[in-house]
Amino acid sequence: MRIFHKRRFTPRKFYFINFRIEAPELRVLDEKGEQIAVMSKQEALNKAQELGGDLVLIAPKAVPPVAKIIDFKKFLYQEEKKEKDARKGVKKGVVKDINLGLFIGQADLERMERRSKEFLSEGHQVRINLLLRGRENAKRDMAFALVNKFIVSLGEVNISKPPKLEGKIVRAVVAKKK
Repeated sequence: MRIFHKRRFTPRKFYFINFRIEAPELRVLDEKGEQIAVMSKQEALNKAQELGGDLVLIAPKAVPPVAKIIDFKKFLYQEEKKEKDARKGVKKGVVKDINLGLFIGQADLERMERRSKEFLSEGHQVRINLLLRGRENAKRDMAFALVNKFIVSLGEVNISKPPKLEGKIVRAVVAKKK
């Protein structure tokens, strides 16, 4: 059976435009946001038609409601652009994983250190995982020593979560010092 993943529904903001505005009296603004006057709905519609724009209700709860004379399609485009820019600026709390082994070679350890420093410089958190397999489980003190040595080699970092044994994995989380 196939599962279809639907995009999450995001409600779009609805604007009252031109004849859909129900308020009898409106405070009318021009494209620059400067007040023109307080006038009746019909006068405002005539003024919008004269200026070659649409009458869009901006603040319906104000007394009297505020309407703006603008090109509606251009307005929607700018709103969409603002939302995209706002989403770009939000940085998600990304945690990057670094997996180590108890008997990891020196060259591999140095490579992991470089990679971790790269992640930290980009502003990400780094989760250090050391999986203990079979008989390695008896050498937990070595595992903690290796993880601590790795954290020290990263330099100035905040330890968000100190090394702790979670099942068969010794795990620690570090972040860049601010």
